[in-house]
Amino acid sequence: MNLLITTLYQFVQIYSILLIIRVLLSWFPNISWGSQPFAALSQITDPYLNLFRSIIPPLGGMDFSPILAFLLLNVLSSLLMSLARLPIVG
Repeated sequence: MNLLITTLYQFVQIYSILLIIRVLLSWFPNISWGSQPFAALSQITDPYLNLFRSIIPPLGGMDFSPILAFLLLNVLSSLLMSLARLPIVG
């Protein structure tokens, strides 16, 4: 069970890094999101970000949805770490 929790934790950490890259690259309007590797990054991260974009639409040209996305990932990461520290009974 601890291996599963550790693997999920690592996945969340890698996904957070991909989201950071996606958000930073969104500051450059001349990037073609249809070409590789940007298309792959967009396909991986946009479905998750779109969940939060439906909750918080862009305001004044600024997209604040990544803030909620990172907040949820941080909560999930903390939860997984606390579960990994629990002793296994049985």
